[in-house]
Amino acid sequence: MAGIAHIPVMLAELFSFLIPPRDDALMLDCTLGEGGHTEAFLARYPGISCVGIDADPAIQAKARERLLPFSGRASFRIGYFDDVLADWGDSNLKPDLVLFDLGLSMFHFAESGRGFGHGRDEGLDMRLSPEAPRGAAEILAEEKEEEIARIIYEYGEERMSRRIARAVVDARRKGGVTTTGALAELVWNAVPPAYRHGRIHPATRTFQALRIAVNDELGRAERGIRRAAGLLAPGGIIAVISFHSLEDRVAKNVLRELAGRGPRSASESSSPYSNSPISSGGDGATHPLLELVTKKPVEPRPEEILRNPASRSAKLRVARKTDDDAPRTVA
Repeated sequence: MAGIAHIPVMLAELFSFLIPPRDDALMLDCTLGEGGHTEAFLARYPGISCVGIDADPAIQAKARERLLPFSGRASFRIGYFDDVLADWGDSNLKPDLVLFDLGLSMFHFAESGRGFGHGRDEGLDMRLSPEAPRGAAEILAEEKEEEIARIIYEYGEERMSRRIARAVVDARRKGGVTTTGALAELVWNAVPPAYRHGRIHPATRTFQALRIAVNDELGRAERGIRRAAGLLAPGGIIAVISFHSLEDRVAKNVLRELAGRGPRSASESSSPYSNSPISSGGDGATHPLLELVTKKPVEPRPEEILRNPASRSAKLRVARKTDDDAPRTVA
């Protein structure tokens, strides 16, 4: 297949943390993308196997081709990772290593044609999965001005969100906003002139916000990390790479909570994986589900940023599943 190969980020750091505990370990790549991380791990550890999960059938097809040399050791599941993990089913198939790379692949910006960025004029869709109920254009056409402003402010951290939402609603009278070019132009005209010439295009945060809303990215990240932690084998390791502050906050809060270091979230209260402490060893006491391996996020090395500028905002957090049969504490 033609196209731009996605460069997996922070491989050196992942290799230092995600060390298989046995030769035939099972790894879950919950955000398979084009398969770069999975390819690297299967090549480095010839005995392990990997299940790759992705919501996008088109990009998974690219990963399948990339991973053909590892046929028999790589298997694939289609769907948003939180849904796949919720339906995992086989309680005996416990992964030893779990990886989340929450960043978007270059494929989505450069090849998908679904309007993830403002660099080219495409239909404003942004769905990672064809199962997602609404694309970005539908959200802009259907939601009230206050809700559009909330989405752009909360998910894009955009301080001009009210101006942009008002412009979207005004544009509905002229046929709506259905393409990336139309949205980029609308944002450009909605913000003050002095706001247009910063480090990034003024529409960048709005595009990020809509993509997060379309795919419920933050909710799925929280649910996915919780469910993966519950599925891990004792001593198993979970690693989460994020690319903006909202994702990193989710990863930090969930991992700290499951390590007994933070308050329990009200979400997922009915999930068997949502308890911060868990009963262990039959002694009636409670023990954390995870222990933190990285207390602060690990960032890419300067040489990686020079080689791959897309890695510059990456942050890695790692935790280990505690031994179900013995108490563990986090220092």
